[in-house]
Amino acid sequence: MKVMRAVNTKQCAPIIYALLQLIIFYAGLNAVKGVWPLPHALTSSVEQYPLNPQTFAFDYGKHSATQQGCSLLDAAFRRYFSLIFPDYTAGRWTEEFLKSSKIYCSVGFPDNLSVSAGQASLNAATVWGILRGLETFSQLVYQDDLGSYFVNETFIEDFPRFQFRGVLLDTSRHYLPVHAILKTLDAMSYSKFNVFHWHIVDDPSFPYQSRSFPELSKKGAFHPATHVYTQSDVRRVISYARMRGIRVLPEFDSPGHTGSWGKGQSDLLTPCYKGGAPSGTFVTSVFPDSYIHLGGDEVDFSCWRSNPHVRAFMQKMGFGGDFPKLEAFYIENIVNITSANNKTSIVWQDVFDYHERVGAHQDFTVLVEVWKHGCYLCKVRQVTKAGLRVILASPWYLDLPGPTHNWARYYTVWPLAFPGSEKQKRLVIGGEVCMWGEYVDATNLFPKLWPRASAAAERLWSDEKQTSSVEKAFPRLEDFRCKLLRRGIQAGPLNVGHCKHEYQGV
Repeated sequence: MKVMRAVNTKQCAPIIYALLQLIIFYAGLNAVKGVWPLPHALTSSVEQYPLNPQTFAFDYGKHSATQQGCSLLDAAFRRYFSLIFPDYTAGRWTEEFLKSSKIYCSVGFPDNLSVSAGQASLNAATVWGILRGLETFSQLVYQDDLGSYFVNETFIEDFPRFQFRGVLLDTSRHYLPVHAILKTLDAMSYSKFNVFHWHIVDDPSFPYQSRSFPELSKKGAFHPATHVYTQSDVRRVISYARMRGIRVLPEFDSPGHTGSWGKGQSDLLTPCYKGGAPSGTFVTSVFPDSYIHLGGDEVDFSCWRSNPHVRAFMQKMGFGGDFPKLEAFYIENIVNITSANNKTSIVWQDVFDYHERVGAHQDFTVLVEVWKHGCYLCKVRQVTKAGLRVILASPWYLDLPGPTHNWARYYTVWPLAFPGSEKQKRLVIGGEVCMWGEYVDATNLFPKLWPRASAAAERLWSDEKQTSSVEKAFPRLEDFRCKLLRRGIQAGPLNVGHCKHEYQGV
């Protein structure tokens, strides 16, 4: 039989007090596991400040170059209030409420975020920097078990490592409804991506509804009414993206990948010949004149080779039987058209390779997207040595087979780890995650894309030396994945475990 001894509370009091201090210390320290992507410079303490959604609001700093009435920031303040206080529904955004602000946002100053007792200040050179800073601040706020909101004393200086941080969606192989695209844009903004590369059409379907050529989608889309993007849809996507600091980069890939174009406009394409007569298969020969991403990858020369009119044209131009010269001629004409419209052309690396073979790089100013596997950094080195800017996509093809929890392969990518001058490395302007649509539609898009795309996002935003450890990054990414779930993004699990707020099908 055990004998219970009386406890001397006076003797235990210092121990209990010390234990209580320890619990409070660790509760404050571990409340936020970190910001994703990791800021370049972050200092924080265990000093904890309560946030009351009834008295908290955003406002413009007194000396800010942008003031109330900026639709982009006014909307962002409303959006982030809901993200910071997801359980709070009683508040209304009124003029009076806005004036009770506790965080001051100022445009036209060096980028930093400071959180101290009673107020915070967010400064940025541009409104886009304010958007990124609002995302950072939202990730600093946390709740205790009683549902109260807190933020710790923090000072952050931050900026993106690369200017181009993109996500590609393919809406030709499987049509993605507009709401799935908009939801993707939300998720992109949480990871500080800033370019939506919309691979809108390809061989399987032509869902873009053109005013000039309406037959393209009528006959080229999977369904002319339900599986198309109207002009209104496109404007909505562009506007929604802009409000989140994201550019929309459309791609109409040619001269290859245009099988769906010919269904609605038969005269757009070069007929392939077999036995001296047209065989009915096509490769394009028309110059789209207003697109930014011109494609240019995986051109099959067999159709051109079979067409007597193409061969006659090549002889006239002095190309002989050199089809890469014909492709180079095609791309140069499109680039000239887009340049005349003050647009910059982006092409897949195949275009660079064709030009390299025919020695046509002089006065050829395009931005090259490196996508092929193997020694992709060798290609980055080669392109930058030619003086051209590069976007890197090769290591971030998320549609390729492999376990969806394997995010480390996308994290341990070093875009500048190639021998070359500093000038060459400055020509690498960023990279993008690619989600091709052969086996992806709206049913599995989000768990395949997130949070693995966020691993690439940190590589493109954060300092490489501070983010070289997969082990150190994992707790932050796991915590960020839980934030995505609470915000309505079906991000796939990374390991065994749970989130305090699981996905609710929002």
